Amino acid sequence: MTKRISILGSTGSIGESTLSLVRDAAPGVFQVVCLTANTNAQKLAEQAIEFRPKCVVLADPAQEQVLRDALRGSGIEIGIGRAALIEAGARPADFIMAAIIGAAGLEPTLAAVAQGTHVGLANKECLVCAGTLFMDAVAQAGTALLPVDSEHNAIFQVLNQERPKEVRRLILTASGGPFREFTEKQLKSVTRAQALAHPVWDMGAKISIDSASLMNKGLELIEASYLFARPSSQIDIIVHPQSIVHSMVEYVDGSVLAQMGAPDMRTPIAYAMAWPERMDTNVKTLDFAEVGKLEFYVPELDKFPALRLAREALEAGGFAPTVLNASNEIAVEAFLADRISFLALTTCIETTLNRFESEKSFAKVPNTIEEILDFDQRARELTRQWVDKNS
Repeated sequence: MTKRISILGSTGSIGESTLSLVRDAAPGVFQVVCLTANTNAQKLAEQAIEFRPKCVVLADPAQEQVLRDALRGSGIEIGIGRAALIEAGARPADFIMAAIIGAAGLEPTLAAVAQGTHVGLANKECLVCAGTLFMDAVAQAGTALLPVDSEHNAIFQVLNQERPKEVRRLILTASGGPFREFTEKQLKSVTRAQALAHPVWDMGAKISIDSASLMNKGLELIEASYLFARPSSQIDIIVHPQSIVHSMVEYVDGSVLAQMGAPDMRTPIAYAMAWPERMDTNVKTLDFAEVGKLEFYVPELDKFPALRLAREALEAGGFAPTVLNASNEIAVEAFLADRISFLALTTCIETTLNRFESEKSFAKVPNTIEEILDFDQRARELTRQWVDKNS
């Protein structure tokens, strides 16, 4: 049967990789129902013309006319704005790829989850911002939540979820980013261009900066805790520059199961799209002789304090992960705009977290989306104030 799919965030790297798999699949395997984008109206229109979805949604009203002009006469339904984006998540489909970057993806992804179908989660911020609330929604709807981040997808593939007591720990791998071998002195003069040049993965700007600071791995730590119901003490992070071992699960008998493959996001995306089966891809076959060796290192927390901040936020609970994520998004925007230095990223975030610690409500578990969005917005404003003062 044809599988109907929607892609929330189709113009980003995950969205484009998903569409490349649709393009390579046999005719009739997939039918694209809906595509959404934030601001890139031109690319969204090009995708719509090729894949002929029933509807497209653009979050940015400023680019509406560009999209309408490009799709005039196509018969494709056009939605504009935040409400239309959330409606796109609720549009009936057999598989929804949730690939909107940042907290902006929370409400559309929750709308997708409410359908009770299959959701490919490429937006880690949903779980970082609203872990308990989000996983409760998944359980209530009976949704198959399929992690798309390569690390969480790897764990999903090798974790025996029917026997959780047999698992000793989860081991997330990190490439180490472009600055793994930099000294602290060298990190002081890191440029935007250097931070965007990831040595292994081809990603968008925001994720590339997060990977350079290792905040991306910190966010993945929090995501893994909620996805697999594991405390911080049972999740380790190891630097693995080759990015061949995507993550591992250690069992109580000492066995360690790893999922390996070439560093290509189409592999975990294809796994999620075809689940519970597997589909053919043209991903490069892994040649172990060519790889030669696999290296593993302990991450240097003094050089990359984002990992420490993320673990502390996870262990603090309450709204700490929400504030961490919101502050990081604004700090990354400021770094990309050349307003703060690379090392100031984590200084800015830690300062914002400390501003909230004295609040009694900060430690309580979020119960509503409104509470989460309130803390999110307040954290963004405090971070902007810090940037304005220190840029």
